[in-house]
Amino acid sequence: MLRITPTVKHLVILNVIIFLGTYFMGNEDLFFRLLALFYPLSSYFEPWQIISHMFMHGSFQHLLFNMFALWMFGTAVEHYFGQKKFIVFYISCGLGAVALTFLVYYIQIYPLITELEGRGFTFEFIKETTRLNILQNNIFKGEILVQKMQVILDNFGYSLSQIDQNTFGRIFDLNVKSNSSMVGASGAIMGILVAFGMMNPNAELMMIFLPIPIKAKYFIPGIIALDLFSAVSGVSIFSPSNTAYIAHIGGALTGFLLMYFWKKNQFDKYRWN
Repeated sequence: MLRITPTVKHLVILNVIIFLGTYFMGNEDLFFRLLALFYPLSSYFEPWQIISHMFMHGSFQHLLFNMFALWMFGTAVEHYFGQKKFIVFYISCGLGAVALTFLVYYIQIYPLITELEGRGFTFEFIKETTRLNILQNNIFKGEILVQKMQVILDNFGYSLSQIDQNTFGRIFDLNVKSNSSMVGASGAIMGILVAFGMMNPNAELMMIFLPIPIKAKYFIPGIIALDLFSAVSGVSIFSPSNTAYIAHIGGALTGFLLMYFWKKNQFDKYRWN
């Protein structure tokens, strides 16, 4: 068994420290508002969240699973890449996860914004209603949106009579999509998993709940296919319902593109060996 490599060890330690700090320093909500990744239309969005969310985890099980995967696959990948190239690869895959997540987000919200603007509402009004905090016990509440939206309607010279059921539904959907958050190293780790599979296609892997050896060249594409299916269908398979499937796919795609590019140019300055 390979001993844990320096960069993987430091990443694990950093993730554990941030997890413990989040839960034991007395203000968990503040940490999540500052360090989890929110979408740009959210009032909680900050640029540093693009990096910081990779070191946040929502539960001990979430942390344990990700750190186990990072140790199991990251150690082999770092041995192959070396420390500097490994950390560049890891962060790049995490950023790729964010990029695809944001792209899909904009594809989803653009028609909603266009429809509301077509009904005579300005973008500034739409943005203000999107930023309202309508959470109660971690559930988005339509009645809270109605209450808080009245002030914004008055400020922009609109009336509640202009908000029919369809318009309200679009505003509510925008608020929900924009104020959800994402945490975890899963996007970066999916890139690591792809790198491992491309380096060791015949390595045999097993799921805990499916103890059948499967070669990496079949196992890893299968995991990505399940993520894609779950992202498109909304049906979670072997994962919690709040899993960021698009981020997984973004990290995996970035990992594949980096590996393909570096391998194709292995005799020039991008070589990995």
